[in-house]
Amino acid sequence: MQNIIDIHTEATQAAKNAVGKFLAEWTERTGGNQYGEPVYCGFAWVDVAVTRTNDATAKALASIGFRKSHRAKTMTLWDPAKHAGQSMDCKEAGAQAYAAVLQKYGIRASMGSRAD
Repeated sequence: MQNIIDIHTEATQAAKNAVGKFLAEWTERTGGNQYGEPVYCGFAWVDVAVTRTNDATAKALASIGFRKSHRAKTMTLWDPAKHAGQSMDCKEAGAQAYAAVLQKYGIRASMGSRAD
């Protein structure tokens, strides 16, 4: 596996780019609003399946900000794009892009979300 820091850097940039692209397209399509983002509030995160939450992969993920999930054998990173707003659409765009980069490197990642 490539260096986890390099993967995280690439994935974080992809997440930030995805949020920016989503907002630009949304604003163009809808004309925007006073908040600068869709008002459907929520959360999004990236889950990575691990063999154990204290194995080498889990420890590498913890070094870049992942934490043990409430789900068994899962490490979670909340809002990987660090989007300052509350829009679930934005948070989902970022988390999906982050997960896609991890998947590219063979890491079993997926995006999760829920409304607030």
